[in-house]
This record gives sequence, structure tokens and C-alpha cells, in this order.
Amino acid sequence: MSGASGPIIGIRVLRELVKTAEVYLIVSSQSFSIISTETGIDWHAGSDTDVEKKVRAYFGTKKVSYCNEHHMAAPVSSGSFKTDGMFIVPCSMKTLSGVANGYTENLIQRAADVTIKEGRPLLLSPREMPFSAIHLENMLKLARLGVKIAPPVLGFYHKPSSIDDLTDFIAGKILDSMGIPHDIYKRWK
Repeated sequence: MSGASGPIIGIRVLRELVKTAEVYLIVSSQSFSIISTETGIDWHAGSDTDVEKKVRAYFGTKKVSYCNEHHMAAPVSSGSFKTDGMFIVPCSMKTLSGVANGYTENLIQRAADVTIKEGRPLLLSPREMPFSAIHLENMLKLARLGVKIAPPVLGFYHKPSSIDDLTDFIAGKILDSMGIPHDIYKRWK
């Protein structure tokens, strides 16, 4: 999760992922306050171990491991560490730019760089509007490399009645984009 509005979507994606997968979670330092402001969830803590305890308690599982964005020796920083892919949800324009241009100043960007170089699936959910030509060029560059670009665009054919319904729809479309089965929103018939 990078420092952009919309962490509720990333949290919803995580809630589905931890049902069937071991997850390595990287939260940018800017994201902790955004998560707290937008969701009321406080994962900020004095140590990485304490953050991991809070995250595991929130999801009710030990299948999620927290990696500090400055821990450049974390397992996900190496191509020899096997993963099935990576999500950056939400994805700030700063993170998108770093990934598009191979600038790996933090673990989120380094893990994305490794994911691309290893040919593994990568999805970015850019959270900005409107997009500038720079944003679009960076997205196009990544899309041409096979990176999935999935902005959180709302759908209404499922007749949402709450914010949770809208969040589930976006999270479901993100999961669909990576081929991950779920049943969190009503599909078109």
C-alpha cells in the first residue's frame, strides 16, 4: 500500500488474499496516517514486530507478514524469493513513476521492479484523478511491459447500496484482473 487515498480497497483485497495465500504486506510510511484517517484502523506501532502483530490481529491470521518499506533486504526484494505476483493498492503517482522508471527508493518499488524483471504478475491501482499526460505515459509504459493497470473505477450494474458494496466491487475487479477466484460482488448475468 502506497501513500494514496483508498486504502480501504487494498485492505479488502488483502482480506480475500489471506484466505488462501501467504501475503507479504508493505505499507509506506505515509499510508499509516491515511489508513487511520480513512478507515479508523491504526496499524502504526513503535516497531515492525508490533505493526505485524496489529495487522495479523486485524486479519485474524498469521498468513500476513509485514515488511517495512525501508527494509531493502526483505525476502520480496530478491528475485530468488518466489512469489505468485504483487498488488500495489492503492498506488500513488510517486510510486507509479518510480516503478515505471526503475527507480527503487523503497521496498514497494524494489519488489515491483523484481516482479517485473522476473516476469511475474503485477497490478497497480492508481489513485489520482484526473490523470496527467505524465501519469498516462507511465501507465502506458508499464502496461506495455504486461503490468495490469486497474484504477478503482466504480460500477453500478450490481446496484450497490453501501460503501462496502462499492469497495467489494472494486476489490473484486482487482482480484479478477489477477485471476484470483472470489465471490465478493454480484456479477452481470
